[in-house]
Amino acid sequence: MNTLPEDPMILFSFINTKLRDNYASLDALCDDMHISKADLVAKLGSVGFEYNPSQNKFW
Repeated sequence: MNTLPEDPMILFSFINTKLRDNYASLDALCDDMHISKADLVAKLGSVGFEYNPSQNKFW
């Protein structure tokens, strides 16, 4: 995940923007960006965010 923002709040905003503008799912984003879904979910989860697949965003 070295190409992603380190700060969890900036990462939250970055990922949600990507999901909103470019990807139909978190799986599609992770596959395209070659990042670990588990690592991303864990990093955002560590500060209280969780992914909602029906809304395709973290909150």
